Amino acid sequence: TPYKYIDLAEDREKFSNLLDILDIATPKGCAVRTREEAFEAAPRLGYPLMVRPSFVIGGRAMQVVYSDAELDKYLKEAVKISHEHPVLIDKYVEGKEIEVDAVADGEDVLIPGIMEHIERTGVHSGDSCSVYPPYSLPKQIIDRLISYTKKIAKALHIVGLVNIQYAWDSDKIYVIEVNPRASRTVPILSKVTKVPMVKLAVSVM
Repeated sequence: TPYKYIDLAEDREKFSNLLDILDIATPKGCAVRTREEAFEAAPRLGYPLMVRPSFVIGGRAMQVVYSDAELDKYLKEAVKISHEHPVLIDKYVEGKEIEVDAVADGEDVLIPGIMEHIERTGVHSGDSCSVYPPYSLPKQIIDRLISYTKKIAKALHIVGLVNIQYAWDSDKIYVIEVNPRASRTVPILSKVTKVPMVKLAVSVM
């Protein structure tokens, strides 16, 4: 996958613009660098909010807050907010979290399976249980997930592995994030589907 598209997937503003072009929803959000910015963004986005530090691995210090008091406590106790270390604030989507791993070669996109999380949205995928195949997703939602995954993989010129995390609130599907790389679920999904994802990804690269 070319570097500029890895950067596009990692840059919130650029990626949000790409999703707008593709007509795919993502939770409204922003990065804040001061407490004043945080309390200005909160009413604009509307509680509940998902708050987390930028550029951390493994969902560290990720939390759902429901009020100004909870946001204030989070900013005081959980993170050090600064211009170098902004805090990401997103509208919290209540519903079902879904994860898709795929292999692409720039043109074709292979989706071995779709994983449905047991826990509510907002529980980090490293701390939650996933089920394959999905047990409660309607066919039209699965079809839309496949369509969105193919659109995103092609738009990001993915060559190799990609991991996409979605949220579904029984109405709309939202993209939470796209990782243009392998995820922790690849060996598990490879084993249960018998699709050798790493071998295929290395071959196309």
